[in-house]
Amino acid sequence: MSGPDAPIRIGYIPLLDAAPVLVAARKGFAAAEGLDLALVRETSWATIRDRLAVGHLDAAHILAPMPIAANLGLTPMPSPMVVPMTLGIGGNTVTVSRALWQSLAAQGARPDFDPAAAAAALAAEVRARRSAGGATLTFGIVHAFSTHHYALAYWLAHAGIQPGRDVELTVLPPSLMEAALAGGHIDGFCAGEPWGSLAAEGGAAILTTGAHIWRTSPEKVLGVRAAWAESNPDALARLLRAVCRAAAWCDAAENRAELAALLAEPAAVNRPAAVIGRSLARRLPTPDGGERAVADFLTFADKAATFPWLSHALWLYTQMVRWGQAEHSPANLALARRTYRPALYRAALAGLDLPVPAANAKVEGMLDRATPVGSPSGTLWLGPDGFFDGRVFDPDRIDAYIAAVSDPI
Repeated sequence: MSGPDAPIRIGYIPLLDAAPVLVAARKGFAAAEGLDLALVRETSWATIRDRLAVGHLDAAHILAPMPIAANLGLTPMPSPMVVPMTLGIGGNTVTVSRALWQSLAAQGARPDFDPAAAAAALAAEVRARRSAGGATLTFGIVHAFSTHHYALAYWLAHAGIQPGRDVELTVLPPSLMEAALAGGHIDGFCAGEPWGSLAAEGGAAILTTGAHIWRTSPEKVLGVRAAWAESNPDALARLLRAVCRAAAWCDAAENRAELAALLAEPAAVNRPAAVIGRSLARRLPTPDGGERAVADFLTFADKAATFPWLSHALWLYTQMVRWGQAEHSPANLALARRTYRPALYRAALAGLDLPVPAANAKVEGMLDRATPVGSPSGTLWLGPDGFFDGRVFDPDRIDAYIAAVSDPI
């Protein structure tokens, strides 16, 4: 049942970036807003999507592009959704088998996660396999409408590798990536933490990360059924305040050990707290047996990480067009733009001591250093936010961007 006094039913997948929703329920942030959250743990993104569509869930920790795809009618049982907040930036790794790492290292890949060197080495590997008549590499992605897919495809294309032709992509739930890699079913994967770190603990190698490909890539969002949002505006506003305060709690270094222990519980991620804590500290195991800090690897609240930027929604839309999933049209562009709702976020947080951007969109990739920007609640720092190839995305020049990235590989 759903109504003003009913528990809000929220789905999530066992990943570290589900933390703001879990913490909102467990640490009293939702109760402080008079809310009761009924959390529902699922394994696959397709199930989360379908349960939202049929009304089993009111909201969900969901892949950032998925509500856009639903509103564009690209998913089964398309159901209108809105995105009133993001649940963080970063947190993905591109992880490969030890055998593939050894081959890539011989061709110039480095243990410091450098994305350009890794992409060049992978391109050399693809050419060598093709010349020798070897098997095509297969990489796992968590869903076709995921930032993992788009980040991986963007990175591969930079090196002249056509996703789906030169490297096969196959969809798997994130929690199965580690076993699929260990069993030789895939050669690598792109998934959220802790699955890359856990695979590395078992002998695999983290090749690069989402933060290296796009420093401030959006990851998961709070996807809300549009009908529920329209019928429950007060509950939605209270939910946004609770989850935003929980995200700020998650980002505080002094809470890291407690957060790692909470995420390690069977009802959350159900994996060792030590591995989870290292990822929360933005440190990853390197292929040569060391450990390395990765700036902005997983950010819950800092740098406006919870704000639903229209520029994020529109970049994701351009990737749907680039990879043949959606037709570029004024109607589709408008649908993508209307999916993310910064006005709902801004109204919910009005009067709180949380920094809110004054703008709804920005040119992505322009900031090469931390930069103060305008905020009605004080100073807000953004950036650096660059793409690894130096390209920028101007949301006011969508046609030019699509034309520039759509050249055949």
